Amino acid sequence: MQGSENGRGILLVLASIAMFTLMDALAKHLSQDYPSLQVVWARYAGQTVLVSLFFLPRMGSVLRTNRPGLQLLRSLLQFGATAFFFLSLAHIGLAEATAITDVNPVLITLGAALFLGERLGPRRIAGVIMALIGAMIIIRPGMGVFQPAALLPLACATCFAGYALTTRFVGDTEAPATSLMYSAMFGTIVTSVMMIWWFEPIAVADLWGFALIGVIGTAGQFLLIRAYTIAEAGAIAPFGYVGILYATIWGIVFFDEWPDRWTIVGALVIAGAGLYVWHRETRASRTV
Repeated sequence: MQGSENGRGILLVLASIAMFTLMDALAKHLSQDYPSLQVVWARYAGQTVLVSLFFLPRMGSVLRTNRPGLQLLRSLLQFGATAFFFLSLAHIGLAEATAITDVNPVLITLGAALFLGERLGPRRIAGVIMALIGAMIIIRPGMGVFQPAALLPLACATCFAGYALTTRFVGDTEAPATSLMYSAMFGTIVTSVMMIWWFEPIAVADLWGFALIGVIGTAGQFLLIRAYTIAEAGAIAPFGYVGILYATIWGIVFFDEWPDRWTIVGALVIAGAGLYVWHRETRASRTV
């Protein structure tokens, strides 16, 4: 039943967002001493190595795809989302960049209705609107967050929405491992070429960070691909706003970036929106 699948998809997307925001915190740390593009390279190169080793016995079937054009498109969109966000971290705080990026659930929900034919019921619309209000409370347009660098996380949001929709579209015919492998190879090839001009020698003390970012990114992407494969994009999109909560926690723990009262208020609104949609989806599942 779709309601039950949506519930599982929500749990998977919550776990994936925890992974991605932790990866973002690590990227912010590494970007203080290395070019952001080099951090992007480490993220994709690590994923390529891990996925290749794990699926080596059946690599032939993993690389077999019925949608090469769409796999290329979703790989390009995912690379754009990662690159734009990592670049923004050199100019914007982790929680602020995440808040701006988290307009993507609005784009995903509307795009799912327009391009995937998913229903856009009143509770999903209400959840998106509530979560967007929460994000705006945190961002507070006109209060200094919207600087030119804020265009980078906005570009990330647009790319991520396209990535999520294409992942959902190819999910019926493509295995998660195939999608995982193609996006990893694309990002690795592109960034490896660019590293000719941007590479900085990595200190021994920082090797753990460059290795770990690939592991965390791989785990997060696998969970996200699985979520959008089994669940409707519009049902799980509002939970993307939980990333603001995770980012706030990592900002406090790793960078001593404490949220002000408006960030806390916005986070509570976002959490309430996500819980509301989850409650309505699971209740509808039990009714069915």
